[in-house]
Amino acid sequence: MKPRTPFLALAISLIALPALAADLPYAGQQTRAIKALSDDDIAALRAGEGMGMAKAAELNGYPGPVHVLALAAQLGLTEDQRHDVQAIFDRMSEAAKPLGGELIAQEQALDQLFAKGEITPDLLAAATAAIAELQGRLRLVHMSAHLQTRALLNVTPARSGILRRFPRPA
Repeated sequence: MKPRTPFLALAISLIALPALAADLPYAGQQTRAIKALSDDDIAALRAGEGMGMAKAAELNGYPGPVHVLALAAQLGLTEDQRHDVQAIFDRMSEAAKPLGGELIAQEQALDQLFAKGEITPDLLAAATAAIAELQGRLRLVHMSAHLQTRALLNVTPARSGILRRFPRPA
């Protein structure tokens, strides 16, 4: 082997390694405080945001209160309607924020079990079941708000405008 061959191999490796690392699905995420949640995820959960949890409702003609409030002027909502939609949003937010906090705590606990090497099959089963239960409750909160918003709009004069923007499937 020529003396330059190891240096050439090293140079190629140093050039190729970052490109290979970028293709790894979790590259850079190992430094997260909670591996399963980004900083944006944590902030959204703390703020009670939907994070796409009610997409089934939204995309099937059941608008959420946030979107209806954002379009209130274009939809011609009355002040009473805005007030009612805001109340739905406020109830949703009040219920979602503590659930989001609990979900963050459960994800952090699971992360720590792995980080400390203390995970067992029983602990894994319990932790993932608790996380799944919280995720379900959080989705229920958000989807319920969509259901309530749709019901409210179905009995208002603005119904036809809302239905055009959030059509039901055929």
